[in-house]
Amino acid sequence: MSVSLLTVVVDCHDPRSQAEFWAQALAYKVNQRNPDEFQVSDPGGVGGSLYFMKVPEPKVGKNRLHLDLVTSGSMKAEVSRLVEAGAQLVEVRQDPAFLDNPDTWTVMRDPEGNEFCVTSTSTMTGWD
Repeated sequence: MSVSLLTVVVDCHDPRSQAEFWAQALAYKVNQRNPDEFQVSDPGGVGGSLYFMKVPEPKVGKNRLHLDLVTSGSMKAEVSRLVEAGAQLVEVRQDPAFLDNPDTWTVMRDPEGNEFCVTSTSTMTGWD
């Protein structure tokens, strides 16, 4: 028996708004499956999907799981585009230079405060 990842589910207050933000961020499409449940998926069928569903409780504390986005262009330009779409810039971080594979990335928050990171292929090292 084998198993594969179906989707990453995100609990949220406003699933339609969250789905629209992430669809814009990833250039994906939005599909409403049920009331207050939206799937955001790659129109080319290559990338994984995100699934947003309404929950009554608010987000509390830091995410234990987060998404990392990568661009082949400028990290700064991508961060600016995501801020225009409704994300919040938290900070730019950089690994210490003594690590074997130091990276630079930007920590951000989506419109409901979920943390995610943005990096560029030019600021990453050691990834296969």
